[in-house]
Amino acid sequence: MGLPEKPSSKHFIEVENNEEVAAVHHEDDSDKWIFFCHGFGSNKEGSYEKRCEYFQERGYNTVRFDFRGNGESDGDFIEQTLSSRINDLKAVIDHFEPGTFVLFGSSFGEKVVFHAAEDLEPEVVIGRAPVTYNKIMEKYRAVVEEKGEFTHHGEKTIDRRFYEDFDSYQFDSVVENLEAETVIFHGGADTTVHPENSFEAAQALNSDVSLHKFEGERHSFSDKAEARMLELMAVHLD
Repeated sequence: MGLPEKPSSKHFIEVENNEEVAAVHHEDDSDKWIFFCHGFGSNKEGSYEKRCEYFQERGYNTVRFDFRGNGESDGDFIEQTLSSRINDLKAVIDHFEPGTFVLFGSSFGEKVVFHAAEDLEPEVVIGRAPVTYNKIMEKYRAVVEEKGEFTHHGEKTIDRRFYEDFDSYQFDSVVENLEAETVIFHGGADTTVHPENSFEAAQALNSDVSLHKFEGERHSFSDKAEARMLELMAVHLD
């Protein structure tokens, strides 16, 4: 007989404006925690479930959740900003009340992590193909300025409100204030968030930084690269 599956539980966590975000806690009897933040218009399913289960098997409490406007969480995508996403992450962490914890973000999810970390003080920050500098989002801004809005993946629309909020966050603030160890994974062939941005950020940060370039990988990792990333994450966290 195999080992019994470790438990998981779904939570609906109140945030702002009487709205809730949906979170899944993969439970372990330990005081080690990792919170996973998905990308711009993604959700907590798929690779996030696998990542949570991977580290749950290694003795971590792991949590994945949907930012508002995505997945099972309340709200319309067009109403969401970087500030709302930061507030969602903070509400999720407050709900579970960990002592110390690690934050993982993918793409725009790591932009959320970087700016939230200034207040949350995680032990380690881990980013996969992270959005760091605001210039990465300029290609969408041009469409918003011309047409009033931009639609991502056919259903995720932003308008000028997104950039009015976004411009209040600059990576220079992260450079000045982030003290946590930082680990970055980036595909060498990523044309969505170019890896040069991660190289620049790694040089600028004043904390300990490890940068792993996966040659030939694009913005979405192959199964091989995903497995390698998880192995390296485990090494960094041990």
